[in-house]
Amino acid sequence: MGDMTQLWVYLSTTPLLWLTLTLAAYQLGTWVFRRVGCSPLLNPVLTAVIALVILLKASGTDYQTYFRGAQFIHFLLGPATVALAIPLYREIEGIRKTFVPIVIALTVGSLTAIISAVGIAWSLGGERILLLSLAPKSVTTPIAMGISEKIGGLPALTAVAVVLTGIAGAVIGDLVLNSLKIHDEKARGMALGVASHGIGTAHAMQKSQVAGAFAAMAMALNGLLTALFLPAIIRLMH
Repeated sequence: MGDMTQLWVYLSTTPLLWLTLTLAAYQLGTWVFRRVGCSPLLNPVLTAVIALVILLKASGTDYQTYFRGAQFIHFLLGPATVALAIPLYREIEGIRKTFVPIVIALTVGSLTAIISAVGIAWSLGGERILLLSLAPKSVTTPIAMGISEKIGGLPALTAVAVVLTGIAGAVIGDLVLNSLKIHDEKARGMALGVASHGIGTAHAMQKSQVAGAFAAMAMALNGLLTALFLPAIIRLMH
């Protein structure tokens, strides 16, 4: 047992260990997701997060140690986001034909994401700094943290809200859209991209290329609109 403990102490300081475990956790989540018939309630990201949290708590590993190993995946988020332009380009004709509805949906969706987050938190007695931190929660993490810092929120709290929003959208998004009888792949992709950014976009991509392309477009443009709208809204509030 002593030898095993020493081996774990050595491996836990090796960045490659946490990179491998992160990839393994996601593979586990994907396997479970497929085994249960692709149920959105067992989204691979959610399963992987739960597995990694349990592992970190059980091993007593702090987040900084973990991130030293997993930061390579964090780095790849940039190229992966840029690569979403490929399916978007393939659907460029469909986007041109529905340009006006897209603009309206993006504007309404972006404003709704901001107002709903701030309104719910305010009605529950949230302090001003909490409201500012939650306002950009439907935007992809790097943009959301930048916006949060700019308007006076807490970027770390914003990052947590963004991740939870993305997971929630991927888990219940299909259920909500099905209950509303929304079956058009373009509309479903738009909804997931606006409401739950990258995680929702990845979920849409699993469903179809069309939904994934529209989700990628919605995610990118929602980030732009939120960066423009939110500081203006905060100034008006003042």
